[in-house]
Amino acid sequence: MEDFIPATQVTRARSDWRIYVALVVVQMGFAGFPVVGKAVLAYLSPLALAGFRVLFATPLLFLVAWRLERARVRWSDLPVLAALGFMGVFLNQLLFIHGLQRTTATNAAILQPSAAVFTAAIAALTGVERLSARQTAGIILAVLGALVMLNPFHFRFGSDVLFGNFLLLLNCIAYAGYLVLQRPVLRRVPPLTVTAWAFLFGGAGVLLVSAPSMARAPLASAPPIVWWGLLYIVLVSSTLCYALHTWAVGRSSPSTAAAFIPLQPATAAVLAAIFLGERAGWKEAAGFVLIVSGLILVRQGLRNNSQKVESP
Repeated sequence: MEDFIPATQVTRARSDWRIYVALVVVQMGFAGFPVVGKAVLAYLSPLALAGFRVLFATPLLFLVAWRLERARVRWSDLPVLAALGFMGVFLNQLLFIHGLQRTTATNAAILQPSAAVFTAAIAALTGVERLSARQTAGIILAVLGALVMLNPFHFRFGSDVLFGNFLLLLNCIAYAGYLVLQRPVLRRVPPLTVTAWAFLFGGAGVLLVSAPSMARAPLASAPPIVWWGLLYIVLVSSTLCYALHTWAVGRSSPSTAAAFIPLQPATAAVLAAIFLGERAGWKEAAGFVLIVSGLILVRQGLRNNSQKVESP
């Protein structure tokens, strides 16, 4: 099979505004997960929620991928797709769930933007991409903006909490590895197909450890809000967000996609203010300005790199 995305097309696509719209939608969709998930977790355990998420999202992703792309995967690509599933689905979900059980939601939000830094570092160390000064500055600004909003001085420590923080840090590293590892395979395999196979491999592991919790889940007596919440988590936070994210990484770079991660806690703060009655103040405004400024720098650095590559 020919390369799915030729290098010249990738270079030209990097300035495509649709990439940035997709990445914003992805982070907004991920940000809604904690708000919606809070209602669902009142009736389901975290492991049961993770299990039902992959159980329904995986066949849906395969159906959409086959309908739109009809791509066949080579045997030689299966190990890489299995590694993507292990890091981006299995480790990503289970480390986050177990880390969150042991630490605070504030700690989880503070650690989350570090995934952007880990992604840039792994991408640079492995030679997947070379970061410009503007891209590096933009990532730093975006992470600082998230930290201003989240106030890292509220970070709490303790024996069990410290272990939870460590698990969340591993979660960020696993997700960073997922973003970097998928970039080369996207030159051969279409994005929806990559996402579907990653969910198949990673979801199998999630189902294996969450099966007992799923069997005890009281779905029969669950109110409609639980079903609506599961629908959002499967369709938006899983199918749509993972597919769009993979598509955007294939047409930009891992660090570009990671630079948008700080938008997630920013969006979550807005959603919390709307649906949970939490108030936003000067910290949120300052953090938002820093995040947007950082993303602008990332976009400019990416465009400059593209122009350098295309120029004779």
